[in-house]
Amino acid sequence: MSRQGARGVDLKKVSSELFTLTYGSLVAQLVKDYESNEEVNKQLDKMGYNIGIRLIEDFLARSTVGRCNDFRETADAIAKHGFKMYLGITPAITNWSAAGDEFSLIFDNNPLIDFVELPENHNDLNYSNILCGVLRGALEMVQMEVDVKFAQDQLKGDNVTEMRLKFIKRLEDALPAGED
Repeated sequence: MSRQGARGVDLKKVSSELFTLTYGSLVAQLVKDYESNEEVNKQLDKMGYNIGIRLIEDFLARSTVGRCNDFRETADAIAKHGFKMYLGITPAITNWSAAGDEFSLIFDNNPLIDFVELPENHNDLNYSNILCGVLRGALEMVQMEVDVKFAQDQLKGDNVTEMRLKFIKRLEDALPAGED
């Protein structure tokens, strides 16, 4: 096969578009398979969680990010390194709570929603909910229990996409039953 035909083609752009379309097919199949949008949202979160518990190992191996000392450092690692590494975007970190245990990630551009329009009967579908599960799973593997949800969504007419992360508690390392 000649390489001449591939000149001028941005392979990152092609890979990004292929990923976006594949994800869209996955969501479309879930919508067909499940009765309600709420159940689709749960399945996307569950899939994301399973991805997150595995992805954190790759992230820690490939990045130069060390142990985070607080939730603010964790927010920086997520936004500036994690999203950049895997989705090629850097969301803004804003809206910190007074206690410092909650913040928002603001996406001007969510690559998962390229080429997507939600049908009217799916307004309560959180199309990118897989991202909530990824963050929940990854952070659980580094002993942080968090609540992650979408506060705004461009697919639903908002100007930006906003994910809200709330620190619940630090998890303790636990040995499996019977091991000391």
